[in-house]
Amino acid sequence: MKFNFEEVYLIENEVVELSPLKEEHIDSLLEVSQDKEIWTYFIEHGYGRENFERYVLNAIQKRKQGLEYPFVIKDKRSDTYSGITRIYEVNNDLKNAKIGHTWIGKAFHGTGLNKNCKYLLFEFLFDQMNMKRIGFGASAENVHSIHAMRSVGCTQEGVLRSFMPGVDGNERVDIVLMSILWEEWDGRVREELRRKIIAN
Repeated sequence: MKFNFEEVYLIENEVVELSPLKEEHIDSLLEVSQDKEIWTYFIEHGYGRENFERYVLNAIQKRKQGLEYPFVIKDKRSDTYSGITRIYEVNNDLKNAKIGHTWIGKAFHGTGLNKNCKYLLFEFLFDQMNMKRIGFGASAENVHSIHAMRSVGCTQEGVLRSFMPGVDGNERVDIVLMSILWEEWDGRVREELRRKIIAN
């Protein structure tokens, strides 16, 4: 099976539901998105209603262009929309994809929601879409995000030096590149991540 940007993908377990981001999700996500810390390391800023509307509509447009596939994240335990994540840079021939542009409201940090999201996306991309490699990237300043990627089984593989302005705007910072391969997922990460989810 090949990844198709026009397809409506619904990915879920007992904790989280990932469904295609739509314009009508703006109101449901607005409150949880209005924490300035969420947008610290984003090139696109979604703080404030006008910015957030532009951010969501731009993400939806990128799906139409076959560039990115944004999912809205719903915590099924509280029946609450809690964030957004995306699959992007999909290459069905090379069997590569990336996961990123992810944010989750602060109230959902430490609840196991992110690990459940990543488990479902790994399972979807590796086991259903037959991908062989999933890539990630984060600002070197974003220590929390880098730690989160490591905690779901990713391996650091390189650095893009002086890639973007730092948070203070005065210096440029690196992008840390990470990935997970099919062999790692099938060999150990699937079970390790499953155990972490159950323990949470």
